[in-house]
Amino acid sequence: MSATLSAAALNPPAGAAATVPAPAAGAADPAMAGPSAACDDAAQLDRYTDWREEGGRRLGRSQLQLSGMHCAACAGLIERALLGQAGVLEARVNSAAERLQVQWDPAQTQVSRLIQAIERAGYGAVPDLAAPARQLREKEHRQALWRLFVASFLMMQVMMLATPIYVAAPGDMEPDLRNLLQWGEWVLSLPVMLFSAGPFFSAAWRQLRTRSLGMDVPVALGLLVTFVASTGAVFDPAGIFGHEVYFDSLTMFVSFLLGGRYLELRARHKVARSLELAGDRLPELVQRQQPDGQFVAVGVSDLRVGDRVRILVGQAFPGDGVVLDGASAADESLLSGESLPVSKAAGDALVAGSVNLQAPVLMEVRGLGADTRYESIVRLMRSALTQRPSQLRLADRAAGPFLWGVLVLAAGAAVAWSWIDPSRAVWVAVSVLIVTCPCALSLAAPSAWLAATGLLARRGVLLSRLDLLETLAQVDTVVMDKTGTLTEDRMRLGKTWPQEPSASDLAVMQALGRQSLHPFAQAALAAFEAQADVELHDVVEHRGQGMEATDAQGRRWRLGAGGWAAPACPQLPSAQLLLSCDGQARLALQFEESLRPDAVTAVQSLQGLGLQVELLSGDRPERVAAVAQSAGIAQATGGATPEGKLARVEALQAQGRRVLMLGDGINDAPVLARADASIAMGQGALIARTQADAVLLSGRLSELARMRALALRTRRVIRQNLAWSAVYNAACIPLALTGWLPPWAAGIGMASSSLLVILNALRLARESKT
Repeated sequence: MSATLSAAALNPPAGAAATVPAPAAGAADPAMAGPSAACDDAAQLDRYTDWREEGGRRLGRSQLQLSGMHCAACAGLIERALLGQAGVLEARVNSAAERLQVQWDPAQTQVSRLIQAIERAGYGAVPDLAAPARQLREKEHRQALWRLFVASFLMMQVMMLATPIYVAAPGDMEPDLRNLLQWGEWVLSLPVMLFSAGPFFSAAWRQLRTRSLGMDVPVALGLLVTFVASTGAVFDPAGIFGHEVYFDSLTMFVSFLLGGRYLELRARHKVARSLELAGDRLPELVQRQQPDGQFVAVGVSDLRVGDRVRILVGQAFPGDGVVLDGASAADESLLSGESLPVSKAAGDALVAGSVNLQAPVLMEVRGLGADTRYESIVRLMRSALTQRPSQLRLADRAAGPFLWGVLVLAAGAAVAWSWIDPSRAVWVAVSVLIVTCPCALSLAAPSAWLAATGLLARRGVLLSRLDLLETLAQVDTVVMDKTGTLTEDRMRLGKTWPQEPSASDLAVMQALGRQSLHPFAQAALAAFEAQADVELHDVVEHRGQGMEATDAQGRRWRLGAGGWAAPACPQLPSAQLLLSCDGQARLALQFEESLRPDAVTAVQSLQGLGLQVELLSGDRPERVAAVAQSAGIAQATGGATPEGKLARVEALQAQGRRVLMLGDGINDAPVLARADASIAMGQGALIARTQADAVLLSGRLSELARMRALALRTRRVIRQNLAWSAVYNAACIPLALTGWLPPWAAGIGMASSSLLVILNALRLARESKT
């Protein structure tokens, strides 16, 4: 019946289909076949761009992956380069995540032009999609490895030539031989300066050209001064630079600095790969069923809502939908944090990006692209990764004055030592420049935030605002909504009347219930075994009341609220769902809410951390009080309108409390936006998810206590990193100023300091019992 497809056709090699090549440095000609053709393609553009209408204009907000960044100052350079382009309204760079969010006007510019502007500034950029970003990381990794290899290999050769000069006693070596060895050191140092250290000089030049200071300026200045002074000593040993050379210290410093940056690069790429797994789950090709029943391979971009698609084992579902035929299990771990496979049978919902594990299934596509839960998750993640929390923005503002202080301090040291011992003035100034470079300080907070974000993503918690990690460590009150938050989003059947409903009544109830999306109707369908189909005519939904239809005998059936379905039967006032025939009650159902499985444990854990927990709901006060008692919550408020919820949170804040709000409904959106920190349930309303600082995809309330513990750990790690940076500078700056710390030792100290900060932050990415 179906066409046979090869494995290669269904599973093409990574990056084989419609990928964007990594840009060549400096490619500025729009006619060149670099990123232009692919980046500006409409289908490709929609994958990393959100569109919005503003002031009668259609604006795009695109996410790009960057490369070549080494410090916080690089973010400002890229932002200024883009803001100088026509049509760019906003540019925001996260240096730790190496991501850019740019808002632009398609009537005035294109993404390819923006990428070329970034390349002219000396950096790389590709769309924030898995294949292009992976190619960019691979290119960056290869370049970093080659620069490190050249510097390290030539450093060893320079040390071999320098060793005889160090060990020779006075008079043991002829001046000509000494000068010959120094000439050899100079020749071997040239590739280190021109190739390995090239990024330091190019970045420093860009920073000076744009009148901004970054970490590369003192490093490049120290390297240049050392090389010039040593070159002068080689060419004219009797001149003003003396006869001492520092090529060994120079090459050793470059090697250690590149080694530290290489390890930092590996750490950043590791976090990027883990986050990327949640952003690239859609297949390249799928099998779509044709009207004649045959299956053909088509790209995901060619699918339309209503298409029937066969999903093979190991393949990801290309869109949201339902199972039409077959039974299997899906891996939804990267979307919900749920590690166990989720069973899927006919009629069950499927989520885009989850993976089919057990058997082929036929699905009907109900949502594609931006309409899927998967794409909304990816958009939130990308948006979070382009944010700079308040602590990082403060560090950016302080970086300029600090670096000016470094330059003044180095110049003062050079002047002072020119009077004390002119032969040591150069390398003392170089040591001061190197040892005071605030690399570790600039990495202290961003590395910790990025590691914690990766761990939360694996747990099924997606941050839409990185500042949440700061605020969550300060909250002292947790306010929860009830329905769909503290309780399950599905109702369960309680009492029925009659106790043994007839099969015919159940069949009519199910026929009407299948036409409704109301929670009570869905709960009723799940409570009973499926009955034989019943033919109904003139099915009508009365908004807010229920469903109405006529059977083959002309009888009028109603399923809905008791007062509407059977107004003449006041003896069933408590029925939440009632089935009637010609106004006579035939079946009455009562439903109950059930706490989430981990609700009681979660509340106890939060209270054990010293947090006050409140329940705030719009439901009837008696039902809210009963649920609160079951969950172990002392403070509960029922009957609250959206305005009432907002007023309650504002009252708590007026008392000096820092409030974390947890909700899921449309009526929770205002209070989620007003709270100090907010989390929306993953299955909740879209407006609630967009207003919240994080989305709890897994639905596990136990994650709240773990998030709080992780926020405290993150704050502790940041403080440790900042303390280490302060201790390092306090100890090494006096040593450099007094001439006890040579440049090579300063280079080791700076590289080791940055590496220690990165490794300390990466501890947050490991799973723990918190």
